[in-house]
Amino acid sequence: MRVITQQMLGGPEVLTIVDAPEPQPLPTEVLVRVKAIGLNPLEALLRAGEFPPLLGRPPFILGWDISGVVEEGPLTYRFRPGDEVFGMPLFPRAASAYAEVVSAPALHLARKPASLSHVEAAALPVVGLTAWQGLVDLAGVTEGDRVLVHGGGGGVGHVAIQIAKALGAHVIATASGGKRKFVEGFGADEVIDYTAVDFAEAVRDIDVVLDTIGGDTVERSLEVLRPGGHLVTAVAEDDSELVAKYEAAGMRFSGIAVDPDPVALRGLVELVEQGRLRVHVQETFPFERVADAHRLLDGGHLQGKLVLTV
Repeated sequence: MRVITQQMLGGPEVLTIVDAPEPQPLPTEVLVRVKAIGLNPLEALLRAGEFPPLLGRPPFILGWDISGVVEEGPLTYRFRPGDEVFGMPLFPRAASAYAEVVSAPALHLARKPASLSHVEAAALPVVGLTAWQGLVDLAGVTEGDRVLVHGGGGGVGHVAIQIAKALGAHVIATASGGKRKFVEGFGADEVIDYTAVDFAEAVRDIDVVLDTIGGDTVERSLEVLRPGGHLVTAVAEDDSELVAKYEAAGMRFSGIAVDPDPVALRGLVELVEQGRLRVHVQETFPFERVADAHRLLDGGHLQGKLVLTV
């Protein structure tokens, strides 16, 4: 099989395609013939050495989001050969998903909804599980809550808007002016153009803030929360000073450490099957053009996700 690997840290040009032996599944794993691979900003940071080394030093194979077809696995355990599946196996340990074949724990996969293509399914797990675990598991969003989603046009953001709406929340999202219609199309009740308006002056009495931006956005979000409100962040979870500041103000502060929770994955499947959740793919790239995809990933400001096809 072919895999995309790197021998050193650096720019997109360090990603190379090589031949490698197929992995051998363990007793509770299945072998998946990959059809599509979702790309995430974390992978660009790991490639460049700008993030704590989850995968150690090169050589390594990036990637977690996959959609594909089961080729091999225990016949009595969850899936059979031919089943179409998707998921985010093993995160934060290496899943080596930039590959034509991946061995993954069956528990970390779900059957692909028929309404999703492999490209769409591969785009969903990391962003969907991050949003679900932030809004459902950590924040416990319920009907009538006012939820502010920072970065509503991004991968996590556009999915979070839909999950919050499915929970019955009133959703406000920040996004650049050029993404207003895009964000409104996913159900946001209000959109704040952060390039023209200070969100901290535009909104008040927020029950839950979901942050995907980081920087001073996290600290300034304290100003918009109601007493006892909850800040959930996907990018500043280890900032002890911010935690102390929120707690001193009587607020809650939580960081998302996303994991391949099968219950949450099934929750995402249910929303998809109900027609209440879709994922936007900005662009697809063939396996051989992974470097081009990573150049776009490096540029940021994406609408939704990028996906490799295999």
